[in-house]
Amino acid sequence: MAKPSGLPRMAMSEAAGEPAGGEGQALRLWRFSCAFYAQPGVSEALLALQDRAGLDVNLILFALWQGACGRGRLSHAELMAAERSAGPIRAAIVLPLRALRRKLRPDRDADIQRLRERIKTLEIAAERIVQGRLARLAGTPAGDAAPAARAAAAQANLALVLGPKMAGAAEATRIREALEVFLRG
Repeated sequence: MAKPSGLPRMAMSEAAGEPAGGEGQALRLWRFSCAFYAQPGVSEALLALQDRAGLDVNLILFALWQGACGRGRLSHAELMAAERSAGPIRAAIVLPLRALRRKLRPDRDADIQRLRERIKTLEIAAERIVQGRLARLAGTPAGDAAPAARAAAAQANLALVLGPKMAGAAEATRIREALEVFLRG
């Protein structure tokens, strides 16, 4: 996931996909993602899992949101459906834009850096599309889900996305710790 400028305040610009003030599942997922991503150490942990293990940050954020917002635990079949929904856009658009943006990072030319920022904007817009598709798969929140149940569901969803190989990684621990703090806040 590209780190949007002004992430904690993310007010939903037209360029990013939805007009400010819009509602719906996609907007709620995006707001959760931006707020959680802004937590200390979270972006670094998520990007490390993305770069080291090839995991999809948007899929991780979706899984956390499902649990944290009272939508419950994802089944393996639901996770596979989410991967199928996000995969084509991620492969055809997000990953190539990210690769190009990163390739341009070391270039000190001001014109190239302005172009790099525009590519970053497109990458974020593509990630919003991915999240919109994921949000359409979301279950309905349970009105009476206790905070402990939401936290447990989010933790279970994280473990499902990470799989046994990455569940014990330091980055996974950092995300779990940040999630506990985030849900208490």
